[in-house]
Amino acid sequence: MRLHDKVAIITGAARGIGQSAAEVFCREGATVVIWDLLAEGETTAQRLRNQGFRCDFMSVSTTDVSGIETAAKEVYDRYGRIDILINNAGITRDKTLLKMSFDEWQQVIDVNLTGVFNCTKVVAPYMVEQKYGRIICTSSINGVHGAFGQTNYAAAKAGIIGMVRSWSKELGPKGITANAVAPGFIQTAMTDAMPDEVRNQAVATIPVRRIGKPDDIANAYLFLASDEASFVNGHVLAVNGGQAL
Repeated sequence: MRLHDKVAIITGAARGIGQSAAEVFCREGATVVIWDLLAEGETTAQRLRNQGFRCDFMSVSTTDVSGIETAAKEVYDRYGRIDILINNAGITRDKTLLKMSFDEWQQVIDVNLTGVFNCTKVVAPYMVEQKYGRIICTSSINGVHGAFGQTNYAAAKAGIIGMVRSWSKELGPKGITANAVAPGFIQTAMTDAMPDEVRNQAVATIPVRRIGKPDDIANAYLFLASDEASFVNGHVLAVNGGQAL
């Protein structure tokens, strides 16, 4: 029970990687609060409650500062602490530079970069007050190496790395660590929709010769959230099967 009695907020946990993280964190003893706009978040939370775990759902947009402030206060008032923040929520609006609209650029920056800032800005003071916290943000292999057709996404994910490294210096003396996880090619609804040939070509570039699973990322979150990672700060943990070194 690595997260016994810890309270964790996970954004974008209605499905996919975030949902896997909610399941893993519950099994490890945490009280999990899902922040998501998708109604599936309540379905996920109810399923976990039916299994005897402590899990709540709140309809929260990472772009709505007022909503984040209200939700964070509600979590703190209900449980008396916020130990872990997983900034997992994100969107894609893929286009090449010449085809990408200004709106498509801004949507991804607003959710994937500014949304991470918003949640951390609001939650961090609670962690400062208790002199303990774990902030974990989802970057990407494409935030480190770039990707065709992902100017907006790659820029946001690269920005997350810069923020995490800054926060590690600012918040480390206050008992709070800040780290990032950079996933590689992970099995999600998006990759499931790819043609088999395209997916197989991508897997062939991964030395371990398989696509990543959501639990691979959730377990990376778990390590960084645990006391075992108390001396890990400002780090970007690549979880990509060796696809990029």
